[in-house]
Amino acid sequence: MSTLRFYAVKASLNRAPVSIKEPIRRSDIFNQNVFNKVAMRQYLTKNALDLITEAIEKGNKIDRHTAEHVATGMKEWAISKGATHYTHWFQPLTGSTAEKHDAFFETIDEESAIEKFDSSQLVQQEPDASSFPSGGIRNTFEARGYTAWDPTSPAFVYGSTLCIPTVFVSYTGEALDYKTPLLRALNVVDNAAVSVCKYFDKNVKKVSASLGWEQEYFLIDNALATSRPDIVLTGRTLLGHSPAKGQQLDDHYFGSIPSRVMAYMRDLETECMLLGIPVKTRHNEVAPNQFELAPIFEEANLAVDHNSLLMDVMEKVAKRHNFKVLLHEKPFAGVNGSGKHNNWSLRTDKGINLLSPGKTPMSNLQFLTFFINTIKAVQKYEELLRGSIASAGNDHRLGANEAPPAVMSVFIGKQLTKVLDELETVTKGKLSPKEKTDLKLNVVGKIPEILLDNTDRNRTSPFAFTGNKFEFRAVGSKANCANPMTVLNSIVAKQLQDFKTEVDGLIAGNGMKKDDAIFNVLREYIKTSKSILFEGNGYSEDWKKEAKKRGLSNNVNTPEALRIKISDNAISLFESLGVMNRIESEARYEVEMEEYIMRIQIESRVLGDIARNHVVPTAVRYQNVLIENVTGLKSIYGDAFKTLAKEQLVLIEKISTHIEAINSLVTEMTNARKMFNQETRIDKRAMGYCEVIKPIFDKIRYHCDKLELMIDDELWPLTKYRELLFTK
Repeated sequence: MSTLRFYAVKASLNRAPVSIKEPIRRSDIFNQNVFNKVAMRQYLTKNALDLITEAIEKGNKIDRHTAEHVATGMKEWAISKGATHYTHWFQPLTGSTAEKHDAFFETIDEESAIEKFDSSQLVQQEPDASSFPSGGIRNTFEARGYTAWDPTSPAFVYGSTLCIPTVFVSYTGEALDYKTPLLRALNVVDNAAVSVCKYFDKNVKKVSASLGWEQEYFLIDNALATSRPDIVLTGRTLLGHSPAKGQQLDDHYFGSIPSRVMAYMRDLETECMLLGIPVKTRHNEVAPNQFELAPIFEEANLAVDHNSLLMDVMEKVAKRHNFKVLLHEKPFAGVNGSGKHNNWSLRTDKGINLLSPGKTPMSNLQFLTFFINTIKAVQKYEELLRGSIASAGNDHRLGANEAPPAVMSVFIGKQLTKVLDELETVTKGKLSPKEKTDLKLNVVGKIPEILLDNTDRNRTSPFAFTGNKFEFRAVGSKANCANPMTVLNSIVAKQLQDFKTEVDGLIAGNGMKKDDAIFNVLREYIKTSKSILFEGNGYSEDWKKEAKKRGLSNNVNTPEALRIKISDNAISLFESLGVMNRIESEARYEVEMEEYIMRIQIESRVLGDIARNHVVPTAVRYQNVLIENVTGLKSIYGDAFKTLAKEQLVLIEKISTHIEAINSLVTEMTNARKMFNQETRIDKRAMGYCEVIKPIFDKIRYHCDKLELMIDDELWPLTKYRELLFTK
């Protein structure tokens, strides 16, 4: 094999055995590096603790005096944990996290210094906003932006740095991050859900959205990853022929975890426990070297922060174990890609899961109310939900027989479908006492029994009800969960507002009793939301045709999917809820379209470089070896060489054909890129990259992968799939 491949594989195989430490009680170290209520009780006055608790639970503002107490206590706690610096930790529109570290150290005079951290440093900082994506909100000469403390997500110490979760806004107040719209969406769904909950329990004061993400990822040896320019620069392989063995034997899923991977997982889990990330599940996924971890559900804002933090921690821990974590949605062709299922539900301050049936007909009617309104919200805003998970990486995965299709639909199972069918037959208008009794006892009352054995799962459904939550399965593995969670909570909030208006209208205008009004509105929602319900195979061509008849969108690529974000309907929705204004919505569209273009552009350049500077020269070198062989045979055997060297001559010709095709296609791709880079309209430029440039990738790959099968393994410059996927 080539020198680079040889040393990469040798470095991988010569790893020292990794010893696995003795088990420790995770509960003993959980939240140890988090400034939570336990830590605050030790470092804050009772009054300061009470005030910050009210701020977290009720949204009350924190005055400067209280903030000063918190800053002092937080500093002392952080220093006791070994922190020397602090940072405002935020999530800009890059999709990853950002941080600027400042030391607690401050001079008093020329001879002395102190450790200082006060309320002004806690509450607000001023990072340069011009260098982050803003969609035109900020110009380079308008660099001012602000990070502001989010007390609902606790500060934590990572390494030697106190990290303070914050929002990131421009000088003029527009959100420049993913957290700000999420917090607004969570606030509006809280208010809307509380209003509806009061139909059933007047003592409910708060409703929180909960989120449980399931993070899929690949682990490959770092030395092997470094030998692949495409993995280093794009996070995925742009070339590579499928190995003889992939995932066809289904022997990796839930299989025994390799010892080296187990050591990584345990190290990662320890870091997570210290940071308060409640990871619980780990297992092998379907593809070779693919794995998953999942936490206990948390309040959505905290869960989003924890997932963003996790992705950073995963990469840092991987380096200690000489691994490379691949979070790209499709790092390898021919095997499953990676997603990040978002499990969502609503929970009251009384500890009631609103998407879980209860023990009484009234609690089950409450369940049906939130269950049906969620379905209705998805039906009304399915295209917006699709747009929330659009990315260049996820385009490779959606609908690829391993993930949900691009068509949004809801799966609820046969039993719940039957319940909705029965509710649909409810008499319009006021119900007689007998009708109401029969309905509550025979339909609503039996829901817990129905769901007890309802274990149906439809792996092709993008949005599936799984017993006490909805699972949004189409989210990509590298995505920031805030984007889909902002949309989901917003559309549910709007739907709950509409529901409340309709029910109150029937009570006031028609003199209906509360239960009658609720049943009447729910019945109409069941009728009008049927188009989004689907129980069958989401991959089938028949479903695509059926979905089109139902009026559902099928936006198969990111440029198509993102257009909804600047529609009047979407902008009006977010503006009416106070989640985002027009400027913020349009800015996000610009940022995400630009990111799509840049990612395809980078992949195009990397592919062109590898094809021309690695593959073609190697092919020519091997072709020269064959020519020398043929020449030698001719010198020995004369004209008889044509028979003896028949296969070599055919191979020489085939190699020439592939070399010519590669050079021609790379030129075509480069020229197309230059042409579309001149396009001033971002939508046309994005569609050009999507429909013209991106399809050339597969053509170039085809010829390169054919050459991989022909050329001597000792000469091939790129680490192969069998080495990437099966080296432990």
